[in-house]
Amino acid sequence: MEKITFQAAGEEAAEFYVLEQTTVAGINYILVTDSEEGDAEALILKDISAPEDEDAVYAVVTDDKELNAVAEIFENLLDDISFD
Repeated sequence: MEKITFQAAGEEAAEFYVLEQTTVAGINYILVTDSEEGDAEALILKDISAPEDEDAVYAVVTDDKELNAVAEIFENLLDDISFD
């Protein structure tokens, strides 16, 4: 499982495991978790990078309608994943 490091300005780095990625309406989304095994907290992040950005910029999906739609796609892509 790929492990990536996120660094917010002025914050400590945080590492997450990428479970899956998908593209919806031209927007890239990734499903990440803080643990490689077992039940874990998961986040759906969307790529908000500008084309000229050198590094990828991700934001947590907080809009309920968008979150539910993308979560359903990830559940279909990963048989053993369910969101509570």
